[in-house]
Amino acid sequence: MAYLYNNGYLSILLLLLAGLMVVANCGNFNQDFDLTWGENRAKIFGGGQLLSLSLDKVSGSGFQSKKEYLFGRIDMQLKLVAGNSAGTVTAYYLSSQGPTHDEIDFEFLGNVSGDPYILHTNVFTQGKGNREQQFYLWFDPTRNFHTYSIIWNSQNIVFLVDNTPIRVFKNGESVGVPYPKSQPMRIYSSLWNADDWATRGGLVKTDWSKAPFTAYYRNFLVQTGGSKFSNGAWQNQELDAYSRRRLRWVQKNFMIYNYCTDYKRFPQGFPLECTH
Repeated sequence: MAYLYNNGYLSILLLLLAGLMVVANCGNFNQDFDLTWGENRAKIFGGGQLLSLSLDKVSGSGFQSKKEYLFGRIDMQLKLVAGNSAGTVTAYYLSSQGPTHDEIDFEFLGNVSGDPYILHTNVFTQGKGNREQQFYLWFDPTRNFHTYSIIWNSQNIVFLVDNTPIRVFKNGESVGVPYPKSQPMRIYSSLWNADDWATRGGLVKTDWSKAPFTAYYRNFLVQTGGSKFSNGAWQNQELDAYSRRRLRWVQKNFMIYNYCTDYKRFPQGFPLECTH
């Protein structure tokens, strides 16, 4: 049985490597990231072009960037845990450190087979979050790799999926809303068990008979002011008319929660950025 499992895992890995379209200016996981926890559950393959994180009943796993970044565009392709992923969370985010940290989050909340993943987004400024927006995706994120991007400049933070904007958090300092602009952040990712809340509020638990759960990463790219691969477009990027239409399409058809419309949560009035 172990031989069959190992052969199956090897076959999947060979398929992923064979189909890996290596872009010449993409980063290298060996050079750009540290595997930070989970022991051998985090692995790098293909000369640094492919990374996997796994979760079993003992532990999850994670990695972080060697460098910190202050503004930029971050692209990463992910292929999420397939099958019954209920109870699992795959997190991919930027964060600084300390009690007044800034953070920009993508979190993928697993679900039972046949039900859609929930993409959970959040923005922390000076240690304060509670700015959740959640979405279904318009594709199955477990069948193929898809690109998840963050554009972070002095005007706004844009969350993108396959280059389609799904959320914009604007600089609201003019109305008293703190904005991430002075704390460099590292890139983090982790795969972990959160069955106390992740799926239907914790009602559906992780099925450990399906472990190990594995997510894959490739084609990481960072564009910053000092990047030789950056064309600088991200530095002053505002959404054009087409992108604004795509944003409205996503938010109309796929947004399932928006803190800015949660009257029960904010009976005394919505946060300032919701009306900015």
